[in-house]
Amino acid sequence: MPLTPPGDDAGDTAGETWLALTTSPLPVAEIYDWSVRPDCGAVVLFSGTVRDHAEGRAGVAHLTYEAYEEHVVPRLAAIAEEIRRHWPDVGRIALLHRTGRLELGTSSVVVSVSAPHRGEAFEAARFGIDTLKATVPIWKQETWADGQGWALGARDVTEVR
Repeated sequence: MPLTPPGDDAGDTAGETWLALTTSPLPVAEIYDWSVRPDCGAVVLFSGTVRDHAEGRAGVAHLTYEAYEEHVVPRLAAIAEEIRRHWPDVGRIALLHRTGRLELGTSSVVVSVSAPHRGEAFEAARFGIDTLKATVPIWKQETWADGQGWALGARDVTEVR
């Protein structure tokens, strides 16, 4: 299923927020292009990519992400709402995450925020990725040269605050 940004006819801020959990590759360039608005002078886009090492593990070959799917998009929506509450001038927000097997260099998560000024765009994007990692039920399994296991940095999922 191709990922497409929300249309302008979605109403209020719904058309300004792109949320997704997918097995498809994340369209990073399209997310950036969609985030640009004429009233926003800043777009901060964070893309988390699969790297070749993890805490205490060298030679990571790939990651496999799993999610408690029916809870992911509602949690992403809560994060977007909280961003808009803290930074009311924010323009567009994109919060997308992949599941399944991801190879080195693949984008696993993208958070993008547009805002009139860079400070609020940076702050809101940082809040977005940090809160996503803490509150959205997505887990990763690492595969490395000598075996595989769930990520060592895992923590309990909390509520969006």
